[in-house]
Amino acid sequence: MVEQNLWLSIAPLEWTGLLSGLLCGAIVGIERQLCGKPVGMRTSALICIGAYIFVALANSVADTGTDNSRIIGQLVTGIGFLGAGVMMARDGMVVGVTSAAAIWVLAAIGAVLGCGYYLSGVKLALLTVSVLVGVNLLEGTFKFFQRGVHQKYTEVTKQRQRRADDS
Repeated sequence: MVEQNLWLSIAPLEWTGLLSGLLCGAIVGIERQLCGKPVGMRTSALICIGAYIFVALANSVADTGTDNSRIIGQLVTGIGFLGAGVMMARDGMVVGVTSAAAIWVLAAIGAVLGCGYYLSGVKLALLTVSVLVGVNLLEGTFKFFQRGVHQKYTEVTKQRQRRADDS
């Protein structure tokens, strides 16, 4: 029995935290994947789980002489590089900003999980999907939300093609 518990133990981490990271990543990742965005379920789950691991490990080795908030600060900085890799300029427009923001929020959710707030992490994942889906619905319903940089890339390329055909 002791040997079985040894195999199942992931101390100092908790299975609840890892599974919460998987769930939160899947919640956000499903929406992104269904929309055909670069950050799908796999990437989202790995970001949440990774952030959970870093913060939970920092909390497990904490003593009076350490500052665990530094790990969260480094997580924010490091995940920014991953988000920057998703953004790119295409035909004079910057695309991927929402995916980069989703990566940032996923890391924040993982940090919340790493601090032991599992239910709050799930609630934040649901809130994130609500924002992504809700704004998409607003932009699809009301054309005035699609002005300027909020135009869909396909719409901009169609307009440019029409102008090129007319000239």
